Amino acid sequence: MKQIYLIVALSAMLLTSACYSIRTAGNSGKVPPGQAKKGTGSKSARPFAPGQQKRN
Repeated sequence: MKQIYLIVALSAMLLTSACYSIRTAGNSGKVPPGQAKKGTGSKSARPFAPGQQKRN
């Protein structure tokens, strides 16, 4: 009985330790306004800031 318990316990540990997930940061892919300004060559970062978007 101890041998069966040991085998089950070892298999459970092996299966759960093999699973992993890759987590990325929540802001992945978003660029700060100043960096977007540099990338486009613009003189102002205002058009790239989220609070400065014009509404239609």
